[in-house]
Amino acid sequence: MLSPAIRICVTAAVLAFCACAQAQNVTVFAAASLTDALGELAKTWGARSGMTMRSSFAASSTLARQIESGAPADIFFSADEEWMDYLDKRALLEAGTRVSRLGNRLVLVAPAGAPRRVEIRKGVDIGALLGASGRLVTGDPASVPVGRYAQQALSSLGLWGMIGPRIARAENVRIALAYVERGEAPLGIVYATDAAVAKGVQVVGEFPADSHAPISYPLALVAGRATSAARALRAFLLGEESGAVFRKHGFSLR
Repeated sequence: MLSPAIRICVTAAVLAFCACAQAQNVTVFAAASLTDALGELAKTWGARSGMTMRSSFAASSTLARQIESGAPADIFFSADEEWMDYLDKRALLEAGTRVSRLGNRLVLVAPAGAPRRVEIRKGVDIGALLGASGRLVTGDPASVPVGRYAQQALSSLGLWGMIGPRIARAENVRIALAYVERGEAPLGIVYATDAAVAKGVQVVGEFPADSHAPISYPLALVAGRATSAARALRAFLLGEESGAVFRKHGFSLR
């Protein structure tokens, strides 16, 4: 049986080991549209550094509110500037670490095998493409970045009044994409990068870049979580090697 002194030493050693192991893990809260690119980069980062990059993917709005509630995220990678602003205004970002890293494009998708492409411009009759009862799916415009961009684009083109009531509001862009893949919605508005990885959809049109705010993906360290490991991962995600991976997945670098 261990003496009290030895038990204390063993306990201290175990706690120190756990603290050290924990320090090697970096948790990234990232927009759902970053799933594939960050999944690839996590493998490279792990092999290169010996540390683990843990990722939680969801709508930027959901992740920002989780961080506000105290969720243990080290890095936030948003799909728009507004949700990064939301945390910044609440002093929940590490000063000087915010960088707008990526760009994307907004596209109209339909189930694979759709008969034709659509020129997206003012006056285009998207209602006719939806049919009598079909709905256009995208992220919830009230909170989800892709839905916000979609509302801006449809409004700019004079289509929101007609299409707004027929929007099916998804929790994030990947869920919106899944509705179209399964044939549960005849049309969806998603990012070009998401459409590129989906086998069951095809792009039938692209929204003009000037019809909505620039699609921007900022990242930042979360306040109080700027460990050396988190800073190292941030530097890696901003580096040339990561940039090449993001480009491969269809993102533009800003």
